[in-house]
Amino acid sequence: MKKLIALFAVSAVASTSAMAAVAISGTASVSYDDNGSSPSATSYDADLSFVGTSGSTTLTVGMDVDGSGGTNTGTLTSGSMGLTNVDMATTIGPVTVTADMFNEASIGTSSGGNTREGTSAEDTGVTISIDAPIGDATLGIDNDGAVTVSGTWSGVTLSHTSKSAGDTTTAAAAIAGMDISVTNKAGDTTWSLGTTVSGVALTLASSQKVTATFGLAGNTMVVTSTPKRASAAAVAAVLASDRGTRIVNAQAAFSSVAISRSLTSGATLAATYSTLDDSLTLKASVAF
Repeated sequence: MKKLIALFAVSAVASTSAMAAVAISGTASVSYDDNGSSPSATSYDADLSFVGTSGSTTLTVGMDVDGSGGTNTGTLTSGSMGLTNVDMATTIGPVTVTADMFNEASIGTSSGGNTREGTSAEDTGVTISIDAPIGDATLGIDNDGAVTVSGTWSGVTLSHTSKSAGDTTTAAAAIAGMDISVTNKAGDTTWSLGTTVSGVALTLASSQKVTATFGLAGNTMVVTSTPKRASAAAVAAVLASDRGTRIVNAQAAFSSVAISRSLTSGATLAATYSTLDDSLTLKASVAF
């Protein structure tokens, strides 16, 4: 009897362990930039992601590991090493509970497009949301009072979120071989069109940014035309749970050409030329 109980206990532990899993992934790269007329520079980047799963509960921990050390104060600067995110999510029936345990300071680079950067305000907290299917639509509500209705009808995916910081409506569809996406946020509308012509993937955005991606003798080449960007003032958050926006600096229009190739070693080699500062960047990277 004791042997049977012991065997049952071992089986129970084995079953419990089999339900949990930890996945590790990451990226690493080294880049050389001639910086045009400025002195050349070499930069490095390495990141790790740990995802633990047990049933419907996940814990995600991200780390920036390419620095030389330093104290983690919640803000990562160049050459530092530390956490970049700690998030836990679980479900209780139709209720989803998400906890952001790390105060990520969104520094941003304002490197392209017209999107404003996030502030470095406190962004930790717990979000509780509930999703309920109603016919072909899903109704969701979170603890901030935001209500979202989403669904797909006749091949068109629609989503509308109503909240105090401004309503957001998105629509996406594939029509006659063209991918179309439209977003209206607090009265500001943006859109993008994507299609493939003779093997070349073309994308056009409402910001007038154009991207063309195509294969070239075993390589992938991406040609991008980025329009000039006007300056924009910072915008304060409406609620404590929201995040404001940083100041956006004006930037002249520029174009870039990037050619990348996957190597047999498992790494990817890329060369990028930008007319913004007449620079050529060589980058070797790997992802696992």
